[in-house]
This record gives sequence, structure tokens and C-alpha cells, in this order.
Amino acid sequence: MSKAGKTFVCSECGGHTLKWQGQCPACGAWNSLEAGAAAPARRTGYAGEVKGLRLAELEQTDIERVPTGIGEFDRVLGGGLVTGSVVLIGGDPGIGKSTLLLQAAGGQPAAHKVLYVTGEESLQQIAMRARRLEVATEHLAVLAETCVEHLLAALQQEKPACVIIDSVQTLYSEDVASAPGSVSQLRETASQLVRFAKTTGTTVLLVGHVTKEGNIAGPRVLEHMVDAVLYFESESDSRYRILRAIKNRFGAANELGIFAMTDAGMREVKNPSAIFLSRHPEAVAGSVVTVSREGSRPLLIEVQALADQSSGGGNPRRLALGLDQNRLSMLLATLNRHAGVSAYEFDVFINVVGGVRISETSADLAALAATVSSLRDRPVAQTTVVFGEVGLAGEIRPVAFGEERLLEAAKRGFTHAVVPRGNLPKKPLQGIQITGVDYLRGALQALALT
Repeated sequence: MSKAGKTFVCSECGGHTLKWQGQCPACGAWNSLEAGAAAPARRTGYAGEVKGLRLAELEQTDIERVPTGIGEFDRVLGGGLVTGSVVLIGGDPGIGKSTLLLQAAGGQPAAHKVLYVTGEESLQQIAMRARRLEVATEHLAVLAETCVEHLLAALQQEKPACVIIDSVQTLYSEDVASAPGSVSQLRETASQLVRFAKTTGTTVLLVGHVTKEGNIAGPRVLEHMVDAVLYFESESDSRYRILRAIKNRFGAANELGIFAMTDAGMREVKNPSAIFLSRHPEAVAGSVVTVSREGSRPLLIEVQALADQSSGGGNPRRLALGLDQNRLSMLLATLNRHAGVSAYEFDVFINVVGGVRISETSADLAALAATVSSLRDRPVAQTTVVFGEVGLAGEIRPVAFGEERLLEAAKRGFTHAVVPRGNLPKKPLQGIQITGVDYLRGALQALALT
């Protein structure tokens, strides 16, 4: 029998139950129920007069943004930190979250007092990192605290313009009888910090741990409570870091920032397209350059394909890194049906150079062109760029922001482009010849792959 007034909380979904069970009745997770605090009492009764306000009666004010001194970070945020906003930053251990935030703290205007709250490192470690990064520390204060009630009391006294908390999983509330990092603790501490940010106008930056699947640890409600969710991405053997905005109430979602990890900290990459393009001495088969749009900017990305004779006994392999693997199978079936190029006897491997993942459909034509180039051992010219969506009927469908993609390709020295006819610009672009195609077979002919 469970003790009166006590509940058990699921560490996976945060659901409550009055008695312990092997399986959570809410989400079905096994061995996830932990003893928690008493269930909150329901409040009943009249709460007083509640009156809505008309939008026309509210004053229109411009969003105040504070630059961090890091252009790529400001780009992902939508132009800088918004006063009173809460930003959650996640990423693998050692990827550079604390380094970037410490640099952003030092890059803010001297009039903005910044408080760095650490729950994992000592104050001496923070000071050593700040000296190594040559961060301006005149307006930067540090605090080692994990109790959210004590932290809020310190914030009321210090009155900083920006607070950095590293990390939110180390915080706990005295009102919740569970260990730090549990679902109930994360929900309670995060809600108190969000209320503090909205009522005082203080900008709050939260560092979040990630799970094995790459998601921020804790309940998904944590991501719904904050104003922006940023994720660090990187290959295990790469010194480049990609900061992607998954959610942003004050800017474009899926915005991208590129950084390089150096001994002096995170450095902006001024020409991101350069890290996604291989520098071959001459054209090679199976390599095609496409233009992907990440957030508000176009990026030149190389798509590589390798088609090899299958030895699987009629079961060829299909592997895609950086593209949707199910979509690759669909595109290969379209290639066979509408272009007469069969790959059923070959293993097909697709790789997007640089470790970036393309979520839009503009890379369809480039992936098929690279596959045919590898199958027939015919290289595509290095100065040619390809983009377009491929439909199941073999048609080449236009994509958004076609002219911006072409302008980026021309600026990077590409002289020929094969694009959907619907993306042909109204006026000729200087320095680049553009070929518009309607169907997959015509696109392969324009690339001299037939």
C-alpha cells in the first residue's frame, strides 16, 4: 500500500499514479515510476472577474534585441537576444555549449549585466575558461547555485539583464520531493524561471542535456515553455559545429549558424558553403553540387553517390546519409520508371558532404543526377549546380526561393545551372547559364548523362 498523500511520477512522461506499478499507465514505459510529492490539490471556486483585451487596444512596441557580438549566433536567434525571452540550448557533451554562451556573455554591451550560473563546474573553472577565451569580464558575474528558490532570490538582488544557467538539469526546487533532473523537478524549475523572465524582462539562457536519441532530456513540455530551442549538431570527427533553431518565436525556425571549434573558442565561419564542397582537382563521377536553403540563407552543398554491383543476392542496399532513406528508394523507382535507368542490380549509397542534413526536397534532382553519374561513370562539370524536386510522375517541380539559390551559385563561381522550368528567373542573371527542365529525362540530357 502506498503512503497517503504520496504519488508516483513517471520519469519518461511525468504522469502521476497513486500506487507503484511496473509499467506507467500513461505512456507504457517500464520501471519508470518514482516516488514523488503529493499530488497538487485542485483549486475550485470563483477566481474573480476575468476580462479580455482587444488587440487594437494594445500598444505596438518594437522588439528590443541585444547583440551578442557573435554574428552567427545572432542570426540563429533572429537578430539577437530578446528581452524577457527564454532560450534552451541542447547538444552532446563537449560540443561547445558552455563555450559559446560564455563568449556570448562577454560580447554583450557593457551596460548589460550578465550572471553566469553554474551547477556543474566550479567558479575557478569558469574563470580559467574566460581567461583562455579572452572574454570581457567587467560586466560578467558568476554564481554556483542549484536551488531555484535561492537562485531567484539572488536574481532579485543582482537584477541582471541576462542569466545563463548551465545546466537546467542540475536545478531543483525545495517544494518538489524528487531528485534533480527528474521530470517533476524540470517542469517546476523551468516554470519558475519562465515566470521570472516574463515578469522582470530578464533574458534567460538554459543549457540542456541530451538523450542517446539526440533530444533534450526531460519532458517535451520544457521545449513548449521556452521561446526558442537551439540544437548543436556535429560529426564526431569534425571541428565544425552547426547551431540550428528548432523553434523560435522571434525569428525563423530551422535557421542555421556555422562555427569552427578552435583553441580560442567558437569562431564564425564566414563562408559556410566552403565546408560543404569538396575540392577535387578534376570532375569525378558521382558528385553533384546542389543549393539547399537552410533558414534564411542558401548553401551550396555537394551530394555524392556511389553505385556498386550488388552482392546481396537480389536484395540491393540503399543507404542515405543526410537525406531521407525512404525518399531515396522512391526516387530510384521514379528513375527506373520515367528515365529508363535501372539500379535494381546495384547498391546505392548517398552522402551529403559536411555532415549537414537536408530536410527539403530541393536535393531530389541532385541525388538522382549523382546516382546516374556514378552508374555510367560520367562526371558532371564542376561548374554546374543542380536543384529541383522530383515528382512520382517524373516531373521536375519548382522549389521556393529559386532566384536566391541561383544568385548564390553565381556568386560562388558556378556558370551553369539545371533547374525546374518554374524556377527560371524573369531576367537573365549575369555570369550563369540557366537551363530549365520539365521532366527527369530532360534533366539527365541537359547534364549529358544519357
